[in-house]
Amino acid sequence: MTSKVFIDGEVGTTGLQIKARLEGRSDIELLHLAESDRKNPVVKREILNDADLAILCLPDDAAREAITLIDNPETRVIDPSTAHRTAEGWVYGFPEYDAVQRDLIAKAKRVSNPGCYAISSVAILHPLIQSGIIAPDWPVTINAVSGYSGGGKSMIAEFEGGSPEDNSGVPFFTYGHTLSHKHVPEITRWSGLSHAPVFVPSVGRFAQGMIVQVPLPLWSMPGTVTAAIIHEKLTAHYEGQNCVSVSKMNAGREIARLEPETLNGTNELRLYVFANEADDQAVVMGLLDNLGKGASGQCVQNLNIMLGLPEMAGLS
Repeated sequence: MTSKVFIDGEVGTTGLQIKARLEGRSDIELLHLAESDRKNPVVKREILNDADLAILCLPDDAAREAITLIDNPETRVIDPSTAHRTAEGWVYGFPEYDAVQRDLIAKAKRVSNPGCYAISSVAILHPLIQSGIIAPDWPVTINAVSGYSGGGKSMIAEFEGGSPEDNSGVPFFTYGHTLSHKHVPEITRWSGLSHAPVFVPSVGRFAQGMIVQVPLPLWSMPGTVTAAIIHEKLTAHYEGQNCVSVSKMNAGREIARLEPETLNGTNELRLYVFANEADDQAVVMGLLDNLGKGASGQCVQNLNIMLGLPEMAGLS
């Protein structure tokens, strides 16, 4: 039996990637909306309610509006926008979050797909806060760099447009200087922090890929905290997972550099613990494809879980 899936916003950056991962699958029937009907609420209501599962690849306000059009109690929803990531009644779509999250996703009617920066930050912080290694009120800082595809069609055009007014010659820039990036509430809630972290994102001249860094001055943390303990906790938390892994601790002495494009085209999130034992310092880094585990790949993983299909279908 096939499941009917409607991607609302299938021509956007995330929607196109989800569509590519689902096309050709015999267990999925993709429903499509004619371009002329894209903003017709009557036609959109009909197709949303006809779907077994709808994916809302839309701006936040449009995603909220789409939800109001759904009155079929059997239509299930995955929202990759920011609109519902901290909303009550929505299940957070990070299966590796803890031992029960995958089951919650499987039973959910409404699932919020994590943000790219957020899923990496939460993957690092949640196990360490849950285990007591990092206190909820610890002054966490997060630094990150993403490929320009994370900014959607407008930023892609800025980097690839080629005009003097765009970013075609810019190698790198920081942004979010008000320290109020849209992923911060999500990171704060799902990591278990009691205060928002200081988050400094940036964009590099590459289309896809991401590195997220959480520096930890171990000498200033209460109790005895070592890089080895941090690595042990993260490794135990993600043991046996297909899409989240922790690199061996000695890799910190062997890897001269990490490149953000390494995991492009995959649905993998790989964590690293690097340490300077002499100065009692550590940094935990997350490496992923911002359009894979950070967006479309994670969405397909959630879809598979919700529809009772093989979890890695369309991902490997």
